[in-house]
Amino acid sequence: MRFAARLDGSIKRCGALSFLGSGVLISLLIFALPLSQGADTHIKVIRIEESINPGTAAFLSRGIRQAVEDDAPLVIVQLDTPGGLVSSMRTMIKTIMNTPTTVVVFVSPSGAQAASAGVFVVMAADIAAMAPGTNIGAAHPVVAGGKDMDETMDTKVVNDLVASIKSIATKRGRNAEWAEEAVRKSVSITAEEALKLKVIDLVAKDMDDLLVKLEGWTVQTKEGEKKLALKGLPLKTVEENLRDRILKTISNPNIAYLLMLIGMAGLYFELSHPGAIFPGVIGGISLILAFYAFQTLSVNYAGVLLILLGAVLFLLEIKVTSYGLLSVGGIICLTLGSIMLFNTGTPGLRISWSVLIPAVLVISGFFIAVAFLAVRAHIALPRTGYQGLIGEIAVAKESLAPDGKVFVHGELWNATSEDIVPVGARVEVIGVENLWLKVRKIGDT
Repeated sequence: MRFAARLDGSIKRCGALSFLGSGVLISLLIFALPLSQGADTHIKVIRIEESINPGTAAFLSRGIRQAVEDDAPLVIVQLDTPGGLVSSMRTMIKTIMNTPTTVVVFVSPSGAQAASAGVFVVMAADIAAMAPGTNIGAAHPVVAGGKDMDETMDTKVVNDLVASIKSIATKRGRNAEWAEEAVRKSVSITAEEALKLKVIDLVAKDMDDLLVKLEGWTVQTKEGEKKLALKGLPLKTVEENLRDRILKTISNPNIAYLLMLIGMAGLYFELSHPGAIFPGVIGGISLILAFYAFQTLSVNYAGVLLILLGAVLFLLEIKVTSYGLLSVGGIICLTLGSIMLFNTGTPGLRISWSVLIPAVLVISGFFIAVAFLAVRAHIALPRTGYQGLIGEIAVAKESLAPDGKVFVHGELWNATSEDIVPVGARVEVIGVENLWLKVRKIGDT
């Protein structure tokens, strides 16, 4: 009984100590949690160094969403862009202007630019900054596909963009008159000129200089004025995930163009050589990716139709004897369609000549080579079976008078001839009937 009582008391003491220890541990975790969060406070950096497209817009949205979730006091968008799509630009503007986190758009490093759609992104920032040796402007809209807008449509598009950029500039307290000229007259200015004209808020040499100048900066937010306290905070760059890379890659006009050519080449090979399977599968996947990319890019579908017509002409070369005229027409259609496909006037949204020329040469050579092999296979004489024996030279193993045996293709065959053929004479096979060869003498042995 005494042992049981002592055991019961020990268990109670152990339970009490365990409960007390658990309480202390939980208390430490509760007090340590905000300390660890505070120690992890950082500044988010999002680098955009390409044309503005759906992939870029999705990347920016994800980066700012991460900053909000991590309670980052500041997001710095390091920008260098030749411009891009208006739809993607508007998505980026809405993301920047509706986030509770302060967003700085920093055009850097030296030599970078914020052209065309990039001007709108800079104007939308809470704080706009540029590095020396950078420029901003040239925001007049350019029609995709290389087509010219009529006067009415041009006026409507320009007026819409002017109203948009003036509204943004006014809200951010920036030079709305210059913003209008950037759209209407495609004016472009340096960083120093932009600061003087109150287009931007400051000029900084690099990221470190920017952080020094932002220290103590007062920003107007939805919750009122907020003073930035950034000293000692580390920078964390938002890395691209797999989805961002895929979207950005296929949104590149050069990649979309190559995917379309690979898709057409794969399907062309499958149609000309049925049963290959693998080229058809790869071709189908590539075409689906290409047309998805075309939905996110400004595409001139006349160019797409010309390229498809070129593929049809190459395919007809197999069936129609054109002595190469269809192949020439296919090369012309392929070349013209490639040139017209992304003629947008924006460097980042066009096919590079270093990609276009080799691609046209390689794909044309591929189509012609496949067509040549298919035509040669169609016109080639049979090499197997009964038909493969016709025209072959045989040697008489028995005297044919008129029947006997001949040796051809490593085999002995029964043969018949209208002429008497001595043993060892050479004969030509002129027909096959019921396992009998019809032969004729072709000379003396």
